[in-house]
Amino acid sequence: MKVNLEKIENNVATLKIEVSEEEFEKALEKSFKKNAKRFNVPGFRRGKAPRSIVERYYGPEILYEDAAEFALSEAYKIGIEENNLEPVDHPDFHIEQIEKNKPLIAIAKVTLKPEVILEEYKGLEVEKVVYNVKEEDVEKELKELQERNARFVNVERPLKEGDLAIIDFEGFINGEPFEGGNAQNYPLTIGSNTFIPGFEEKLIGMMPQETREITVTFPENYHREDLKGKEATFKVTLKEIKEKELMPLDDEFAKDVSEFETLEELKKDIRNKLEERAKNFEENSLKGSILKKLIEKARVDIPQVMIDREIERLIYDFALNLRLRGINLNEYLEAVKLTPEEFKNKFQDRAIENIKTSLILEKIAKLENITVSEEELDQELQKYAERANKSLAEYKKGLKEENIEYIKDRLLTDKIFKFLIENAKITEKEADGIYSNGEAKQEEVE
Repeated sequence: MKVNLEKIENNVATLKIEVSEEEFEKALEKSFKKNAKRFNVPGFRRGKAPRSIVERYYGPEILYEDAAEFALSEAYKIGIEENNLEPVDHPDFHIEQIEKNKPLIAIAKVTLKPEVILEEYKGLEVEKVVYNVKEEDVEKELKELQERNARFVNVERPLKEGDLAIIDFEGFINGEPFEGGNAQNYPLTIGSNTFIPGFEEKLIGMMPQETREITVTFPENYHREDLKGKEATFKVTLKEIKEKELMPLDDEFAKDVSEFETLEELKKDIRNKLEERAKNFEENSLKGSILKKLIEKARVDIPQVMIDREIERLIYDFALNLRLRGINLNEYLEAVKLTPEEFKNKFQDRAIENIKTSLILEKIAKLENITVSEEELDQELQKYAERANKSLAEYKKGLKEENIEYIKDRLLTDKIFKFLIENAKITEKEADGIYSNGEAKQEEVE
């Protein structure tokens, strides 16, 4: 068996494979054994005819397809290992010669993992955003906790924005009821903008037990085709008005909503959590800055097959998240008016960035000999085992190989970033509190 690497061009390797006639004969015999039960030769029970008879009856070519697959897959594997190649796709075989009692000759072409040219990755000049937790941040968090634990009490007064209205309603288009246009005891927060534009505003001023007819128009981009742009009249009865009542921020509040005895203890815990969140924001901000610089400086020609596979993975994750919310991907595409091809194109840039990130980090790990030892992996797995109240051995038994590889890859990524941060030139930029510009956003680093 001979395998020669003829050339590597545009991330495609060309291998010339020659399988000796003796090895090809073994592959033909293997093919015959695999397919023997398929052959029905007169004078023999199905699957009992000798190979020589089968070849005379059907022609020797009947065994070539499987024999070629057996012989070439083994030869290809040897060629990949001998030439230290890293394929990212299945090979494409072109058979030049296939005949009994002769060597099998074929050309295999395979797309390889691209080489990353990274001239600079140490001493990067990057910016780190520092999120200092301020007193107003703690107060904002405390206020949100107060809002989440608010009580609703019945009131007898005109309905106003911010109230929770309990309503019965029935909708009509051209005097006829329509599907989904009615409900009883429906809770609607006035000002939430969850109903058709104008619906909530036209309820303001109503008194409990009052009935009112209101007319609104469904938006042109409404998700139901039969209602788009249609004018509808709703008969609405206001059953109850509930007003939000906030608990006073005192020690009793702290006892009711947390495990703490005093408001000061609760505020201290909130600050600690915000500082931990700020630390995560800072780390991700720094990692994001480093990645941005690395991607700008790296040169890599990514094969389309890698991009297509990453897009498929991203779409799969997106569709899975939709399903968890009870939404079908096709329904989503119809609602946002995108064709499958247009939707796929939206993931192109992100897919390229993800692949570049992965290839760059892998390149740095090789250049700096950064690895994860079995001891480091076991130390991390021990943490998970303790949380699951299991021994390390028991916990590892329950893990699949891909689970272990995922954890190992995460540890490796952490070590690579630790190295990059230690070797970077970092300047700091202070953010105006952890909620600056709405709220600090974490950079995604995979």
